[in-house]
Amino acid sequence: MASISANDATSKFAGIGGVYKPKSKGWFHYVKRAAFWLMILMILVYTIFPFYWAIATAVKPDSEIASTPVIYWPKHISWAHFSYVFDNGDFLKALRNSAIVSASVVLIALGIGALGAYALGRMRFRGRTFTLYLILSMTMFPAIAILGSLFKMIRGDWFIPTPNIYNTWLALIFTYLTFTLPFTVWVLTNFFKAMPGELEEAALVDGASPMRTFWEILLPLALPGLVTTGLLAFIAAWNEFLFALTFTQDFSARTAPVAIASFSGNTQYDYPFGNIMAASVVVTLPLVILVLVFQRKILGGLTAGAVKG
Repeated sequence: MASISANDATSKFAGIGGVYKPKSKGWFHYVKRAAFWLMILMILVYTIFPFYWAIATAVKPDSEIASTPVIYWPKHISWAHFSYVFDNGDFLKALRNSAIVSASVVLIALGIGALGAYALGRMRFRGRTFTLYLILSMTMFPAIAILGSLFKMIRGDWFIPTPNIYNTWLALIFTYLTFTLPFTVWVLTNFFKAMPGELEEAALVDGASPMRTFWEILLPLALPGLVTTGLLAFIAAWNEFLFALTFTQDFSARTAPVAIASFSGNTQYDYPFGNIMAASVVVTLPLVILVLVFQRKILGGLTAGAVKG
């Protein structure tokens, strides 16, 4: 094999006087960097501008909301729309209903879903794969497709005698779990499946029962997945509109999205954009706070199932 002399090697990496001269960056490098940061800026504007516009509209006086040309930030900030929202008794009841229903859905979905996911992810039995894909298929149906059958079940009009739970929190919790529970089981199954089997084997050797192994060893390890899945379930229940509108009649059970849709102006031609935007900001704020509080757990949950231990 031909050898390369020291002078030849040095000549490739040395410039005048034997000093190394790094290769100059061409114009294409700066074009790529500019295009990259331009794309990042466009994504930020695309994602942040709707929230900015909602906040700006909520603090505008009514005279500036529909003005031409468009006013992107009010000249004088007005809190009248937020005052209307917090003085609206029906909206406050709906906000309470949303919190109770969403929290109940998350607790039930995680409680039942974690047990089901543990069985599907750690145990071997006939029909396990079929059961997993059957659970996944339940999340593929559009909500409108099962609305009629769910309505009969809620009113107790189907072939099995059941109590009439129409216009109650229980009706919303029951219907929300139709989609939330299969999603929770499917996602958590991957977390339990990715855990090392040695942990379970060591616990069984020490005399722990499968239930104790699940409760004291595997469940704490699945905490990032529980937080991530629970937060997604909470967001889905908090923002749901179709079932909340169909299965409730008044604000004893109606949730915040339905309350916002029922806002009306002073006349039939007056559309309350400001009040709707103020209520939307109030409804969105708890979700933002939850994401900020649990952001580390969410990141851990999103990556926990990516690599097997």
